[in-house]
Amino acid sequence: MSGFLVVAALLSATPITLEETRQLGRKNTQALQAALDVAVAQEDQRVARSGLLPQVQLNLGPSLNYLGRRRQVFSVPISETETVTREVVSSSNTADSYSASLGLSQVIYNRGLWKQLEQAGVNVDATRNQSIEEADTSELEAIRRFFNLFLSQATLDVLNATAKSSEEQLERARALFHAGRVGKSEEIAAQVNLGNDRINIVQRQNQLVADQVQLAVWLARPGTELIQAVDPGVLQQEPAPAPALDVALKQAREHRALLKALQQRVRVAELQRAIVQGDYIPRVGLSAQYSHNSQAPGPFFSEPGYGNIFSGGINLTWDLFNGFNTDAQSARAQINIRKAELTFAQTARELEAEVRRAHQVLDGQIASAKLATDNRAVAQQGLALAEERFRAGAGSTLDVRDAQLKLTQAELVLLQSRIDVEIARYALFRAMGTLNPGESQ
Repeated sequence: MSGFLVVAALLSATPITLEETRQLGRKNTQALQAALDVAVAQEDQRVARSGLLPQVQLNLGPSLNYLGRRRQVFSVPISETETVTREVVSSSNTADSYSASLGLSQVIYNRGLWKQLEQAGVNVDATRNQSIEEADTSELEAIRRFFNLFLSQATLDVLNATAKSSEEQLERARALFHAGRVGKSEEIAAQVNLGNDRINIVQRQNQLVADQVQLAVWLARPGTELIQAVDPGVLQQEPAPAPALDVALKQAREHRALLKALQQRVRVAELQRAIVQGDYIPRVGLSAQYSHNSQAPGPFFSEPGYGNIFSGGINLTWDLFNGFNTDAQSARAQINIRKAELTFAQTARELEAEVRRAHQVLDGQIASAKLATDNRAVAQQGLALAEERFRAGAGSTLDVRDAQLKLTQAELVLLQSRIDVEIARYALFRAMGTLNPGESQ
């Protein structure tokens, strides 16, 4: 019954291929967040460019001035030696005015602003490569979860086949018991073996659900969705050999997005130093302003030829001394350059080690898969011999069960080995930066 439920659940599940999993893995939540970081960096580049473009300001509006009561003292000379002092108290009054102004400013030369724009462009490239690195990480995890789900499905197939074989063994033991050729204990042993096989199926069903949930959530799909991993066809073919280690290392140096991002981070730090040192150089700008003023709204509009002021000029700004602030900022930028260089060098060493480790793991898994294939062939021969001896009355249920368990174990080991080969292969591609060649160029 449990086997029927498994089949029914798989038939109602949504099939998903390995290629679909890879594509969706590059678009999961983590990968999308990294892509949004690229969008933020692009907007930062626009902000940096804005400082080099003309700046235009328009001011328009009336104003009202209120003058309160005030006391004024006047001294009036009435002769060469005598003056008369008078105190006058003025009443409060209001005065309105109307004005409009248009201002324009344009940077002619500012080394710091140009370097900021260049830095923003390099930062966009670095963030984009970091996004590719994150997408590779997400895709590899999606591949791993896909194969884990496929492993659970294939394991259930093996366990169901084992349970079916146990049912056949129980029928044979029962028939031989009724024929008086074996004792009742053989039938009981066969029935216990069948029960244990069904328990294994139920336990693996729990793992199947866990693998379905993990894959669905990683692909940003509902955790309640039933997913069935479509057979990628890896079990029907011999695993391809691993590429040469020298080739793998060369590919990693050329295509690994993380290395490119760190190289660009070094360049970002160098440009930060150039930005700071731009304060040593004069900055030149152009400004112009036009204003129109009037004391009354009527003349403001009807007499445009009056109350006009135009001003313009070229400004040169040079920080001759700012308390050694530029020197300190430049020294700080130099330290950050060194830190970025050290990070790049260390990461390069770690990535080479990662490639070597992944290459060795793939070689080892391929060798293990070949050994597992040979073991399964031997286990199949052993089970056939044990069943033949049991039918001839020369063997026991225990002998058949032992051979059956060995075959089941050999099949599960082979299944795990072949899937481990594929996971190791994709892990090597990820270490080489060739998991998705279209983005790693």
